[in-house]
Amino acid sequence: MKAKQRTTKMIIYILLTGISVIMLVPFAWMLVSSFKMNKDVFTYPIEWWPKQFTTDNYVRIWQEIPLLQYFFNTTKLTVIITMIQLLTSTFAAYAFAKLEFPGKNTLFLAYICTIAMPWQSYMIPQFMIIKKLGLVNTHLSLIILQSFTAFGVFLIRQFYMEIPNEICEAARIDGMSEYGIYAKIMLPLSKPVIATLTIFSFTTVWNDFMGPLIYINSDRLKTIQLGLRSFITEYSSEYSLIMAGSIVALIPILIVFACLQQYFVEGIATTGVKG
Repeated sequence: MKAKQRTTKMIIYILLTGISVIMLVPFAWMLVSSFKMNKDVFTYPIEWWPKQFTTDNYVRIWQEIPLLQYFFNTTKLTVIITMIQLLTSTFAAYAFAKLEFPGKNTLFLAYICTIAMPWQSYMIPQFMIIKKLGLVNTHLSLIILQSFTAFGVFLIRQFYMEIPNEICEAARIDGMSEYGIYAKIMLPLSKPVIATLTIFSFTTVWNDFMGPLIYINSDRLKTIQLGLRSFITEYSSEYSLIMAGSIVALIPILIVFACLQQYFVEGIATTGVKG
């Protein structure tokens, strides 16, 4: 029986390793292409080692566009939106999980159903509202539109449901307010799910292209995703520079994941309740 289990595990590991390698191939090609001359990026068959190895692409991306400004704008938006999403999601999730009020389940279901609505269905009305408010071509428009996430509320609410209600009841008996329970009990117990939502939110906002494309016109307000588009012109595209810029843009996401992976691996299965 043990031999059969070891064989099964080995097969699973081999399959997972193979899938991981397949998923990493495009990233490997992107990394290699960032060190190629532009004319060699799409050579066939693929050259996994450049004939002319060059690091000029990583120098030019800072010289040809204001990449540092784009980095600052993207970092600003990502940090602010992620922090607001964490605050609103944990607040709403606590209410839906641990408080009782009329229509709670109906309201939660209606809110979660918005996940299934395609963004394209309300894109134009949303833009018209932002335009009437005079917020087009401002970072505030993107911050307002992305401050709330139904996915985040659902994720954290499911986590909070696993925390025994007796803990909250005991705190209420001791005279602790709902805000105190939220801040001193729920948040410390929810590090894994907060780390998970942080990674998802950070990645989504950092990689957002359509939002800045619609609402940002000024070059000084553009994000890095719009900045990479500067290497695509009407007649030609500097794909080697795009690859180099994409590698640089990927670094902050890798850093965030590396810092939070310990909690991310725990996931939402861990309640955090200590015995």
